[in-house]
Amino acid sequence: MARRKIVVLTGAGVSAESGISTFRDTNGLWENFKVEDVASIEGWYRNPSLVLDFYNARRAQLADVRPNAAHLAIASLEDEYDVTVVTQNVDNLHERAGSTRIIHLHGELTKVRPENCCNDMDGFSEETVFDIGCDAIALGDKAPNGAQLRPHIVWFGEAVPKIDAAIDAVEAADIVLIVGTSLQVYPAAGLYRYAKMSSPIYIIDPNDVSVRDSRITHIKDVATRGMETFKNIIKSGI
Repeated sequence: MARRKIVVLTGAGVSAESGISTFRDTNGLWENFKVEDVASIEGWYRNPSLVLDFYNARRAQLADVRPNAAHLAIASLEDEYDVTVVTQNVDNLHERAGSTRIIHLHGELTKVRPENCCNDMDGFSEETVFDIGCDAIALGDKAPNGAQLRPHIVWFGEAVPKIDAAIDAVEAADIVLIVGTSLQVYPAAGLYRYAKMSSPIYIIDPNDVSVRDSRITHIKDVATRGMETFKNIIKSGI
């Protein structure tokens, strides 16, 4: 008998309990930087050194954090379900927790690529993408093709090439679980709408949620405790 499919949509809140800052806090800054300066294609064109330094610091931070209980609980769902994680996070904590099928909508912090590749000209091919772990890159560091290396991150102003794969996963899901995302950054925020009408949707968030959908059950808690509640709910049968 085929396993039931769970798609887990995750955002910054699932990694916050590991010590990773959320993408945008109440003052509109990310680690004291304007988001448009360090997370937009225009910011890269304006000041690539600033952007490189910013992501170098994020990688260095990543070396010092560990997956938390929420990451581990999500990975453990694979014991009984066919699980796909669709994450807005660029960290590798889902991988390190043991999840095996992960769609990174906004790229991956430990990976870099030539600035002239993985775009609409080459069909967003990832052949030139490679992992540098938590190492730093600087202006002047070149890829084998001679182009400047840049973070393998989807910035504001760029296409989200994996959104179609994420939509396909949600459309096939029997259960949709949303953890740690305020559902405000599009196109990821609209993914839950592709769920089948028969598929229940669970949102784990300590704050009120603005979305209204009869399929939604809101578990009002942080990710670590909310995952315990969710696992108890599905154990008892949906």
